[in-house]
Amino acid sequence: MSPIRAVALAAVWRGHELLVQYFGDEVAGEAFWRLPGGGIEFGEFGHEAALREIKEELDADLVGLQHLATIENVFTFRGEGGHEIVFAYEATFTDPALYDLETVPATESNGETFTLTWRTIPHMRDSAAKFVPPGLLDI
Repeated sequence: MSPIRAVALAAVWRGHELLVQYFGDEVAGEAFWRLPGGGIEFGEFGHEAALREIKEELDADLVGLQHLATIENVFTFRGEGGHEIVFAYEATFTDPALYDLETVPATESNGETFTLTWRTIPHMRDSAAKFVPPGLLDI
């Protein structure tokens, strides 16, 4: 059993599109959309973690953070159980050039690269991939 993990996610809008990451779960044969962000470190507040994670992964700065929601999420991913307390914030990039990109490159702390893409809420609702955590898309 894994411990409960606190995470901070950032909702960045480009008009009616959200910047999201696509995840595939090969074990369950499912896929997911999720906002960018990551784990909150000991002694760090959620808004600080959102700023840090976006800086580390996207090499981008955010401004205007506003708390959207705190959601508890219990899930299974790639055969492993997980339990998160999710702090979601709305924010804006300081660099307007990021809004011109169709995909935004990112790098995990372990060096693994991934991309984020802009998607509308209707696109994600109609997609076979679920938006996680459940309930956040409704906010």
